[in-house]
Amino acid sequence: MSSSPSGRFERIVLIYNPDAVKFPFYLAEQLREDLALRLPAVPVQLRHTKSAGHARELARAAAGEGWPLIVSISGDGGFNEVVNGVMDVPETQAVCAVMAGGNANDHRRSTRRQALIEAIVDGEVRQIDLLRLRVGDGPQAWSRYAHSYIGFGLTPLMAIGIEGGQKGVIKELISVARTVAGLRPFEIARADGARARLDSLVLANIPEMAKYGRVSESGDPADGRFEVVMLPHASKWRIALMTLRAVTVGLGEQPSVSSYAFTTTDSIPVQTDGEVMTVSAETDVVVESVPRALTVIG
Repeated sequence: MSSSPSGRFERIVLIYNPDAVKFPFYLAEQLREDLALRLPAVPVQLRHTKSAGHARELARAAAGEGWPLIVSISGDGGFNEVVNGVMDVPETQAVCAVMAGGNANDHRRSTRRQALIEAIVDGEVRQIDLLRLRVGDGPQAWSRYAHSYIGFGLTPLMAIGIEGGQKGVIKELISVARTVAGLRPFEIARADGARARLDSLVLANIPEMAKYGRVSESGDPADGRFEVVMLPHASKWRIALMTLRAVTVGLGEQPSVSSYAFTTTDSIPVQTDGEVMTVSAETDVVVESVPRALTVIG
């Protein structure tokens, strides 16, 4: 990646939700003040979102010009929109960062090296892998990038349960327990023809997810691989034990691959970094690592 003529970022773009009752609004104002003191020569642009998906549009526009640092002040879902907006621009010179400001901040927690303001001042960048989800073939096909994980089954349902419930560790775990109670298994057909009946399938680029769980002991987001965490269909108490293990001692070592493909037999929910969507029945799905796809700081 080339750098700006000044050796620093040409400008810094802060993307955030402007709702005054939400934390990102205050974080954006504070970060702007800190940047004005520490890097007074670098312009700071505030870009607030207006609706779901708008962060992607804002990031795409920012990434298409010059050498910006684009900071998503959000949770994992907001950062996912920003990442996809940047990836919409081929050969972009943009650098990305995330400032934890949402309900779940797995990426920031797993990849943090120093305080964000110090990382911006230091200006040291690095490249990380992304996961690319490709769904279907032909004109109906679609794709999405993920910075941290892609989950099928239990994972997106847990996200929906948490979002619909009250906030706080105990209350959110109760929401998860209620979600598990209503869980329905799903079936996939792998490329070798074998079928698997699962409660959960997580493809993870980082070792921690769902705010409290540790899904693997490795999960290096820059090794060209991702971990496959599979939970075969089991009784509800076994699922509860797995969840308890994840939030206490972790799930231990998991197999890692660079690509994973299967075909759905039923319509199933999928979560990419907090963004929940649906994959139709009888649809081909491929998840692959895209090595060193995103330049980041922090």
